[in-house]
Amino acid sequence: MATVAEDLSKSVADVAAKVAPSVVGVGAGGSGVVVGTGVVVTNAHNIRHEEVVVTFADGRRAEGRPAGVDVDGDLAVVSVDTGDAPVLPVAGAPVRMGDAVLALANPGGRAVRVSVGNVSATDVAFRGPGGRRVGGAIEHTAPLARGSSGGPVVDVAGRLVGIDTHRVGDGFYLALPAGEALQARVDALSRGEVPHRRRLGIAIAPPRVARRLRQSVGLPEREGLLVHAVEEGGPADRAGIRQGDLVVRVAGTDVTTVDELASTLEGTDTHATVEVFIVRGAEEITLGVDLGPDVAEKGAG
Repeated sequence: MATVAEDLSKSVADVAAKVAPSVVGVGAGGSGVVVGTGVVVTNAHNIRHEEVVVTFADGRRAEGRPAGVDVDGDLAVVSVDTGDAPVLPVAGAPVRMGDAVLALANPGGRAVRVSVGNVSATDVAFRGPGGRRVGGAIEHTAPLARGSSGGPVVDVAGRLVGIDTHRVGDGFYLALPAGEALQARVDALSRGEVPHRRRLGIAIAPPRVARRLRQSVGLPEREGLLVHAVEEGGPADRAGIRQGDLVVRVAGTDVTTVDELASTLEGTDTHATVEVFIVRGAEEITLGVDLGPDVAEKGAG
């Protein structure tokens, strides 16, 4: 009679064998998964060049190109010849807390790995590479080696339930949930349609640093966001916002966190001119900021 351990071992091995051909290495240190003919999904932070080498489970290597990269959402689609690599099917229902899951990866193409865990939480938020808040993630406990981000999380039937992003704390990992919303994002990125989010083009000093800097330059002790850097040519730069300014209000809304700033900007028209109230030394200034073209914003949610 087979033991429980033997049954579990066989189940994991069977799922791993089924899913492994769909798991790829991305570049020198990332993972990905085949979700369509010629389509590989990975994390945005794994994409560093205009061309990327994709390594398949059978050792074949192919040159791909990023079709679309959503930095804020940490999701990227790579267009590449997937050959005979099978498309990984998506689970029909979202996972629940406590569900058993398997995480697979092919770190930089150095062989497929598998680990087992369970869903420890759902609807978890994290910061994307650009500093913006990303909600709705799955937290799980399947251990991941370095280079596993972008690899698939699957259920016990070998169906895709998430795309791994990164480690959080001791023994916990986050994944973007699979489903209709993710599929819509993948379809848009496959067409080269990258989300254009409203931005000022500024970097915000962390709260503790901001307090010290405010004291050193004589700014009043009031709530706001201290500008640490201004991107050259961005909306804030064109409007005259400078390093050291304290952003107090945007479009009539008080802002004290990067999430409030991002939320306020998302509520405006893409090419709107918004009023930004700042404190500069002893001055209080209202500037009209033309959001204009999309720019890369650092640390502003």
